[in-house]
Amino acid sequence: MLFTHFGIAQEVYWVFLTDKPDVGFDPLTYFDAKAIQRRIIQDIPLNDQTDWPLNTSYVAQVSEMSDSYVGESRWFNAVAVEATESQLQSIHNLPFVKSVQATFEEGAELTESKKAVDVTQNVDFLRARQIQVMGGDLFDSAGIDGKGVRVAVFDGGFPDVDVHRAFETIRNEKRIIATYNFPQKEEDVYKKNAHGLATFSNIAGSYDDGQKMGLATGAEFLLARTEVGLEPRKEEVYWQMAVEWADKLGAQIISSSLGYTHSRYMQYDMDGQKSLVTRAANMAARKGILVVTAAGNDGDNYWKVLGAPADADSALTVGGISPEQNTHISFGSYGPTADGRIKPNVSNYAKAVVASKDDSYKITYGTSFSTPLTSGFAACVLQHNPGLKVMDLFETIEKSAHLYPYYDYAHGYGIPQAAYILNESIKPVKGFETSWSEKDLVVKVTHTDSKNAKANRSINQDRLYVHVVGANGTLNRYWLIQVSEGDEILFDSSDFGDEPKEISVFLNGYVSNLTIQQQ
Repeated sequence: MLFTHFGIAQEVYWVFLTDKPDVGFDPLTYFDAKAIQRRIIQDIPLNDQTDWPLNTSYVAQVSEMSDSYVGESRWFNAVAVEATESQLQSIHNLPFVKSVQATFEEGAELTESKKAVDVTQNVDFLRARQIQVMGGDLFDSAGIDGKGVRVAVFDGGFPDVDVHRAFETIRNEKRIIATYNFPQKEEDVYKKNAHGLATFSNIAGSYDDGQKMGLATGAEFLLARTEVGLEPRKEEVYWQMAVEWADKLGAQIISSSLGYTHSRYMQYDMDGQKSLVTRAANMAARKGILVVTAAGNDGDNYWKVLGAPADADSALTVGGISPEQNTHISFGSYGPTADGRIKPNVSNYAKAVVASKDDSYKITYGTSFSTPLTSGFAACVLQHNPGLKVMDLFETIEKSAHLYPYYDYAHGYGIPQAAYILNESIKPVKGFETSWSEKDLVVKVTHTDSKNAKANRSINQDRLYVHVVGANGTLNRYWLIQVSEGDEILFDSSDFGDEPKEISVFLNGYVSNLTIQQQ
């Protein structure tokens, strides 16, 4: 039983219950038709005990013994309450209480970088490039815009979405299917933090001239406000409730630009198990929903690593790329997870043009924006392949990324590409040779793509990526080097780390995997 965190008394707790006796459940009346359709496609049972409601008598008894009821989770058979330690002792002694776990102290981080907005940047270039870099024109030519796909967006508020011109077509076509403000227990989400206005625009917004801000302009949407500054201990409860709400209403994709990090956890907690929102993201995948989540903006501070739920095994975690360099942006959080799994899975631009209040637009920074850009891409993939199982969708997006099968803990597999989805990828040309000098690796660059790189049409831009995989499957080391034709780069075996097993070399789309020479 966990009552404290770092010795500080808590106020909000999850009370996990033993069973669900005497409850009734009819999936045909509980679930939206879209949720039933998703379950059928995904071969998921319509009547699963995790979807059954909680026993109302259990909830009433726990609530009466607490200061207040906060929320509940069907999936985890738990009720969240505010309570004192003495109340918790009494609650824990109830025969139907399995365990009690504290929520943690501080609020979520909206994964928008604190970096100042650069208003001198060429907005026209960036607004085109954030779509072009994924091959958005190919989706447009194929008539793919996420039509029919239902996307849930979790954030701190959506002010002006009900009036902003970027969403006029979506409003006119009544494609905001449902909204819910979990902190205030009402449907009005069009207030509070404008972060949600910005992230939503990078999924589905449009400019006056019809140019897209995000790829999924034809999708349907569920908007959930889960974050509140004055009651941070409740935010993970609200996130948990929102994911179950989205499941019930037929979400196929959840886009969440939120992170629970150093304010609540230690780095070793980012193991895919500790946080309930991480476990909920994995449960969502079991329900057939792809959770697309932000890696975070802690790459240039002491935390460095991912937050929750970015550490979830089945969540598609999105890292940050600089539009100017097409490489890792300085503030983007790094993988791997605490237990060594590959994260981020993919990356996208973490500097983007977004909708802002007063019917305007701005440039802003953060993996908050690489996430919805990728969510829009995911919706297009699902429209194109509506029968995809959720983990097949997950793997398809990874395989579409521009670095695949190369990866590292800064970029993941890179930026997703529409050309792969539409079978229009161009076979890359090998531009390097590898050889061994004793145990050191020599890479000679024989061909580059300088013309396209200088024209800024190439994502790769003549950069050599190299990583070393250790015997345990994690990366010992990785490098990124700008190269020119004729360059020879020596990689000293002393830098390969302990028990190196394999090296991957990537240049302009071509990958070679080499076995380490052993003594």
